[in-house]
Amino acid sequence: MKTNVLKLSIAALCCMGLAASCAQKAAVVESQELTTLNTVGNPYLPLWEHIPDGEPYVFDDPDNPGKQRVYIYGSHDNLKDAYCGRDQVVWSAPTDDLSHWRYDGIILTVNRNARGEVFDSAATADVLYAPDITFVTDSTGKKTYYLFPNDQTGYRNALIAKSDRPDGPFEVCNWSKKNPNQVEGIYGFDPAVFVDDDGRVYGYWGFEHSYAAEIDPATMCTVKPGTEMIDGMVSGRNEEGIFSFFEASSIRKIKDKYVFIYSRFTKDGEFGLPTSNYNLAYAYSDQPLGPWTYGGTIIDARGREINEKGDTIASAVPDGNTHGSICEINGQWYVFYHRQTGTNEYARQAMVAPIKVTVEEGEGGKVEITEGEYNSEGFALAGLNPFERHSAGIACWLTGPTPAVHEWPNNKFSGSYVEVSYGNDKNFDDPYALACNTNRVVNNTDGSIVGYKYFNLNESKGKNNLKLSLNLIPAGIDGTIQLMLDRPWTSQKGKLLGSFELKADMPQEATEAVFDLPELAKLSGKHAIYFVFKSNTKQKSLCTLLDFAFQYSE
Repeated sequence: MKTNVLKLSIAALCCMGLAASCAQKAAVVESQELTTLNTVGNPYLPLWEHIPDGEPYVFDDPDNPGKQRVYIYGSHDNLKDAYCGRDQVVWSAPTDDLSHWRYDGIILTVNRNARGEVFDSAATADVLYAPDITFVTDSTGKKTYYLFPNDQTGYRNALIAKSDRPDGPFEVCNWSKKNPNQVEGIYGFDPAVFVDDDGRVYGYWGFEHSYAAEIDPATMCTVKPGTEMIDGMVSGRNEEGIFSFFEASSIRKIKDKYVFIYSRFTKDGEFGLPTSNYNLAYAYSDQPLGPWTYGGTIIDARGREINEKGDTIASAVPDGNTHGSICEINGQWYVFYHRQTGTNEYARQAMVAPIKVTVEEGEGGKVEITEGEYNSEGFALAGLNPFERHSAGIACWLTGPTPAVHEWPNNKFSGSYVEVSYGNDKNFDDPYALACNTNRVVNNTDGSIVGYKYFNLNESKGKNNLKLSLNLIPAGIDGTIQLMLDRPWTSQKGKLLGSFELKADMPQEATEAVFDLPELAKLSGKHAIYFVFKSNTKQKSLCTLLDFAFQYSE
């Protein structure tokens, strides 16, 4: 008999090592399959990496003529007690394989001035927020890439850097001629820069109030002579108007239309939820600087859902911030954004969702972008492969007995949430090593629900002895985990597939919970699964979820 699943003993050993410390070595095995965890799910980068504010671009691969890669330019949440970090890195993937991303290294650190001198005795680098990138092509066809890193030092906010390659390294190119510690330029918070087909350059930035300008192509950072900066391109958060701009400017041109993507503060009660900037919206125009028409929401990272009573709820983290954009890859459009993990806003992860973009060409034509769904499948558009081992942390539904509360910058949970993982100093040597490429789901109290959308059950149709193997750590409390299909409640046509009893006397170490799934072999298409926690002991976690996989025998 052949069992089509990762061996429990290896998975358990790896999970036990992770539970103690990711710095400890995982079990050593010969098979690469048993020591790595690759998935095209959400988040789409290794789960120890925290790249928020991702701007996606398809660029030519400088090392493989005729090939292209998708590059993600974001900030780097590695300060742990504040937003972002003191370096910016790039990850990329070939356009024909979005399941395995490559770390391309640090592309910019700003710790020296124009003379090459450190800013202070400790050589402290500037904190860099959400970046953008563009390129110009000269008469010979040579491309120069310009990076706009959103430097958070006041007199270096407008800093830009350039490189001959999309993966850098980049060097600062707009130092002030008068002061070696300062830079020239107009850019403010969250800059976005765009080079049009005619070579004209446009910049966009702002926080709660939007700015834009045509940029001098000779400097790439100052207003073009003879033009003026636009003060208030679209209405801001505290201004009258539907746009309700907050931050996160991003710009794309699609056919003959200009699309402005940004973080929008919803109105109180909009979508049936409190006000939040945890979503991306868009506007469009026939001209690069407007006037603009509001389009709608592209992604809501709160994971809007309906509870058992029929009320709209946040099935994910209830609030936070987000930043991202849209990108077409192999004819499919995606929205790239980020989610919050842990109990604050300082450990964000890169997320993606498919969308549809329709452009009505001609003056006054509409741009329609469908709203993406916050889910676990990421680039797996047909659904996740149930026979791959998945970290519990790719959950897209995380609710407790009472709604989570956002008190900036913290979130307070009455139930399940994704625990932060930072891996260890070997992260970049082996990005997908199972020992660190996982997030645990913790605080699974009575009334909590942990859900995953979606799995491709075409893969399991007709299989024999179907089971689900869930690795967890019991917490010494009597309780039950119910496995539900499609919805968490039978009242909404959810189907109870099975249950697992947790006992107070169970060893508090990695344990396999097995759910028999005889009826699953009859199903096909995409389906969601949910773990529902029940106990007579309230407000205490029943267990910690590690990872899981479906299995069958033949």
